[in-house]
Amino acid sequence: MGAIRAKVAARALSAGDRLPSIRSLAATMGVSPSTVVEAYDRLAADGLIRARRGSGFYVSSAVTPPLALTEVEPRRDREVDPFWVSRQSLDTDDGVPKPGCGWLPPEWMPEAALRRATRALARTDASVLTNYGSTSGSPALRRLLLARLAEDAIEASINQLMLTGSGTQATDLICRFLLRPGDTVLVDDPCYFNFRALLRAHQAKIVSVPYTPSGPDVARFEQILAAERPRLYITNSALHNPTGATISLQTAHRLLTAATTHDLTIIEDDIFGDFEPERSPRLAALDGLNRVIRIGSFSKTLSASVRCGYIAGRADWIEHLVDLQVATSFGGPSPVATEIIARVLAGGSYRKHMDELRQKLTRTRRDVARKLQALGIEPWLMPRGGFFLWCRLAGGQDATAVARAALEEDVVLAPGNVFSVSQTASDFLRFNVAHMSDPRMWDVLRRALKAK
Repeated sequence: MGAIRAKVAARALSAGDRLPSIRSLAATMGVSPSTVVEAYDRLAADGLIRARRGSGFYVSSAVTPPLALTEVEPRRDREVDPFWVSRQSLDTDDGVPKPGCGWLPPEWMPEAALRRATRALARTDASVLTNYGSTSGSPALRRLLLARLAEDAIEASINQLMLTGSGTQATDLICRFLLRPGDTVLVDDPCYFNFRALLRAHQAKIVSVPYTPSGPDVARFEQILAAERPRLYITNSALHNPTGATISLQTAHRLLTAATTHDLTIIEDDIFGDFEPERSPRLAALDGLNRVIRIGSFSKTLSASVRCGYIAGRADWIEHLVDLQVATSFGGPSPVATEIIARVLAGGSYRKHMDELRQKLTRTRRDVARKLQALGIEPWLMPRGGFFLWCRLAGGQDATAVARAALEEDVVLAPGNVFSVSQTASDFLRFNVAHMSDPRMWDVLRRALKAK
């Protein structure tokens, strides 16, 4: 009864769907047919399902509940729930240390360039301030993005690129386009926790592949593709979140070969790519935007307030994705946002900003890693760029318990299992080195480690 109720609650079974036969469900669950008969009879008495003579059992009409995303998976401690970590990071006051968050502090962002671009809006055409965004987004910003794609050896035309309201919306639109409830999606283990949260909303079956310092474990990747037949794989090739790893050229080639064999589509999220000191291999470049869809945004490098993302892919798919964006957002991203971003990118200050940011982050990663090691917290690897350190706690300490103790003193941490589908990262924490300059944060972390 619990299994059937959970499937209905997660919308894996909807009104009118036929339930498995008594014998097949008994075999699947390892119980006797009489047990399944008893469960079906009780569910029918409760009104959740109904029997059709000679046909079987069906979900009753109008019983599908509203989608509650926190109920889609088994209940976990809130400290390892993706929605809980997101809410803590987004809703706490600016004065609260957030070494577990996924963005840079305001003082690290190009405030002067953003202010200049914002002031310039007062002199621009009034339509930028009053109109809806065009369906594919600002042509000026798209042309700038095409030039940036070319730097990664990704050859694309203007009809292969569209702008979205954010990087998250880009992923959401692709999921709407490609997935149906119950489809299997492959993610890394560990992976960015909001990938999992978004896939819950699309009622996908989530499977994971272990991530190594050179990319996904290719042998396991090939096995999973053969056994699970996933429709989609979502990953970061460069400066992977949360590990900071970067895919090797050999791994990228093997991954794409397996994807072709098993007709797998890949979303390559390049949101951290600009933090690399030198550009690493990109799946989209090796594939030619055939089965790889490239997405990105500027929320990590420019502004999380002035949001805009993009999708680069096959022209025929972009056409359908534009229609989906019209249906769900009535147009592309805000002209105000795209005008500000285009002005910053075109003005030359962005490259200087990123050069300075990379240098600052190199020093900060080194200093933070040294302080963490003094506490017995060891980085899994030293990334080539970015602001994350994926770290193992000494002695197998429980990261969730450490995060809970830190939160009692208003410090937000990101425990490992929030990133892990298999829940095998209980002794890991992800640290954002840019948010670790507050001495109070270090004092809280020491106490949290000693308390557990």
